[in-house]
Amino acid sequence: MQNVAVAMTDMPRPAVIDDAGQISGSLARAFGDDPMMCWLFPRESSRETSLSRYFTTLFTRQYIRSAVCERTADAAAFWMPPEARDQAVPDAGTIEELRSILGDRADAFAEAVTEDAKHTPREPHWYLALIGADPIAQGTGQGAALVRSGLARADAAGLPARLESSKASNIPFYEHFGFTVTDEVHLPGGGPPLWSMRRAPADA
Repeated sequence: MQNVAVAMTDMPRPAVIDDAGQISGSLARAFGDDPMMCWLFPRESSRETSLSRYFTTLFTRQYIRSAVCERTADAAAFWMPPEARDQAVPDAGTIEELRSILGDRADAFAEAVTEDAKHTPREPHWYLALIGADPIAQGTGQGAALVRSGLARADAAGLPARLESSKASNIPFYEHFGFTVTDEVHLPGGGPPLWSMRRAPADA
């Protein structure tokens, strides 16, 4: 019975607004040592709290409205379908809330988003906007299950999938699913590099 219970936690299920606390906590811990997040939230003592607020805002005000949001017991992923890309632009209230959370790093964040957008391909694709697993759950297969779930949707539509990795050590994980690095994005203001990755449809 224990193996069955563990397996059930690996099964992706739709995320709802009431999951915001669990999702933001898992993502905050997942990104605690991420180079991009350490650059945006340099104060280690308050980073987890700030990241929790940041991910809560992104989930409740942006991705829940336009993305396919899924979760497991200790991980979450937000996939953006091609038809929702134009809806992904945050409204004025979301921008103001993010600026409040980021404080004096808000301008650096805005510049990074602008630069990254220049590298977005025009071809229709499924975009893995965000994925993370609580460190206590890493290695349990929950992140992999969320990746497979999104890729199944992309494959069913006959479309490629794309993501950006802000951590070099995560690149082999994505390569395991067929992603390859297509570009290295250098952010303004001394920000860390981002690696753009693309995966062709399974039947391509």
